[in-house]
Amino acid sequence: MANLWETPSGERIHIGFLGLTNAGKSTWMNALTGKEMSLVSAVAGTTTDPVEKTMELLPLGPVLFMDMPGFGDDSELGGVREENIQKALAQLHLAVVVVGNDRPLSPLYQAYFALLREKKIPFLILVNDFGSSKFPTGLPSDTEIVLANPFHAAGCEKVKEAIIRKATTEELQEERSLTAGLVNPGDRVLLVIPQDAQAPKGRLILPQVQTIRDLLDKNALVAMVKLEQLPQYLQEMPLPDLVIVDSQVFSQVDALLSREVRLTSFSILMARYKGDMGIWLAGAKALAQLTPAKPVLIWEACTHHVQKGDIAREKLPHVLAKIAGQPLDIHCHSGKDFPENIQDYQLIVHCGGCMLNQPQVMARLHMAEEAGIPITNFGMVFAYAGGILDRVCY
Repeated sequence: MANLWETPSGERIHIGFLGLTNAGKSTWMNALTGKEMSLVSAVAGTTTDPVEKTMELLPLGPVLFMDMPGFGDDSELGGVREENIQKALAQLHLAVVVVGNDRPLSPLYQAYFALLREKKIPFLILVNDFGSSKFPTGLPSDTEIVLANPFHAAGCEKVKEAIIRKATTEELQEERSLTAGLVNPGDRVLLVIPQDAQAPKGRLILPQVQTIRDLLDKNALVAMVKLEQLPQYLQEMPLPDLVIVDSQVFSQVDALLSREVRLTSFSILMARYKGDMGIWLAGAKALAQLTPAKPVLIWEACTHHVQKGDIAREKLPHVLAKIAGQPLDIHCHSGKDFPENIQDYQLIVHCGGCMLNQPQVMARLHMAEEAGIPITNFGMVFAYAGGILDRVCY
């Protein structure tokens, strides 16, 4: 139950510790978090998969530290570690590059500095201070360099302060919210939340909870109804300024609403919040050209037990076939890693991404763009199928 009180991973600033094997990344993770989350060993390449630890780094707020596998590993697992590094980079808001001061700077560091710049991931350099207080030659001059000892409290505070400075001087602190530009203080916002077999027993799903909190922060007047209660609400209560629905009931809700009432969905709001609406909308236009010639990829970021009426495996394929006017070859997948063969698909339909952070969603959008494959969102498919994509606000 403790997770109910924690900030979701997708809303935390992701900070990765990057460097050569045995550079001291795990030592720094343990020192900064105050817990031995990462295994520390003199054997090079002890960390193979990223190790994550959440904490509050005030005044920055909720963060997620990632102890990443070391690069420069020539062992049999070296290729696996390099692949895991590349996947983890897609999650980072900020990188802390750990460097030893007792050896020349490896050329591999220069390659990773260039990669971080290419991916537009801000980074700072952390040089281990074990008494010599020396800096390796070849360090870049365009970022902050910190010399500190992980075994001294003052060294840990010095690094935390540097992370806070770097995070607050970059665009990481840009004010974003799910309903930005859509809601003003005092607006009446109605949430239509179906309670069908897919609804989790005894609770709401994460996008609904986050939307409610966002609306309360904006001093909106929030009300919630089930779909079958909507006619009574519209008859007895003042007209809402905005209605936010589960995408699956777009058409039913639209049929009951006056055109003067703005309409959107949780999925579309989440996609806007985490991604780029221009890319999502361009992908939605490809729905008009669906053919059986190539498969469609439906991708969910989270994994769950599949039940009858599953949105990705039953409802969306049915809707896509209706749009195309004929059955389609649908491939459904879930998880954090995109398949390597996305060029084999004519279209990618992605969930709202509530379990991902913004860099992860943007990395997927850019991957699809580079492959020339249109990508859109669950909510937009339902809106398009109902003929109301132009009506939906975002």
